[in-house]
Amino acid sequence: MIIFILGGLFFFSVGTIGILRFPDLLTRVHSAAKCDTLGALLCLAALMVYSGFSFVSFKLLLVMIFLWITNPTATHLISKAAFIKEEKNKKLME
Repeated sequence: MIIFILGGLFFFSVGTIGILRFPDLLTRVHSAAKCDTLGALLCLAALMVYSGFSFVSFKLLLVMIFLWITNPTATHLISKAAFIKEEKNKKLME
């Protein structure tokens, strides 16, 4: 259980460093999304181990599936919107 929590904290920390160090929005969003998804899944896995085989662990599994689907989707949409806006701004400058 401790390994899952430490792994989750590691990925959250790496994502935070990536947000602070990367130069543009797309690389920052990429860093945050990958590390946030994996960190949250590891922390939820630790909670599942802690709660044992129960209805609570089933709920945590549903939350994990929800995060696994929605976090990359939301990141993709945010990145796509930022990219389209940047392309429109480039066309206006020409």
